[in-house]
Amino acid sequence: MLLAGCGSSSGGDDSAATAAGAAAGPANEGGNAAPAEKAGSAAATDTRVDQRSIIYTGSLQVKVDDVAAAAREAAATTTRAGGFVGGDQRRSSDADAVAELQLRVPADRFYAVVEELAALGVQQRREINTQDVTEETIDLDARITSQRARVESARRLLDRATSISDLVTLENELGRREADLASLEAKKRRLADLSALSTITVTLAGPDVSTAEEENEIGFLVGLRGGWKVFLTSMTVLLTVLGAILPWLLVLGVPLGALWWLSRRRRRNRTPEPPLVAPVGTPPPPGVSAPPPVPGARSAP
Repeated sequence: MLLAGCGSSSGGDDSAATAAGAAAGPANEGGNAAPAEKAGSAAATDTRVDQRSIIYTGSLQVKVDDVAAAAREAAATTTRAGGFVGGDQRRSSDADAVAELQLRVPADRFYAVVEELAALGVQQRREINTQDVTEETIDLDARITSQRARVESARRLLDRATSISDLVTLENELGRREADLASLEAKKRRLADLSALSTITVTLAGPDVSTAEEENEIGFLVGLRGGWKVFLTSMTVLLTVLGAILPWLLVLGVPLGALWWLSRRRRRNRTPEPPLVAPVGTPPPPGVSAPPPVPGARSAP
């Protein structure tokens, strides 16, 4: 019995010492913080990328052979990634066609979608920007919490109002605070939308569309190509103007030309014939006296 009692008391002392050591553990080593508190602090100041709010925006310019087919493939790629087409502007002119698409894709699929879009043709330009809005999001959360408390406080005061003047003043104050709260919540939703769905603006250009780099080139062939394009454009404008004028020429020109020809022919018919001049030495007809001779004039032999 004595041995058993000694063993049990020894075990209890060990367990008590273990519990005391565990309780004193957080205060050991110079009063360091507890492991749980350390974990909470680390979670509060986590700076990993997946825990931050980052807005991705991208811009691409790709030269393709068929703009319409490339635009359909870009839209399909966006849909497969879980996004949607936010804007679509196109200019169709055969080889000079241009399509500008604004795509919204999830942030975790941003770079994958960019690579798929670049593979649609020959990539000519790429620009990617990132904006870290983590601090702004945290600030908005704090301001929204504070503003909600102010709104609730104004509502409680409004319930206890006893006079008309107090009631009007509190209603105006409550409306102002609710408007500020709605503005903060709208900003928070906008940041959340931009962080969740990234924006990619892709420009799909046809094979004959000149880029900024090509416009800066100089040389004989560049000048010849530019001159040929200007010549074709001028001929197109000339033919367009001629096609617009031709109906007027047919409607008005033909009758006016016919009237001018008839009037000219009528004037020609009304012109008197010139008098016949008798040759020199021909006797005058009977009953007509001969004109007197001119002094100094010699008669014909």
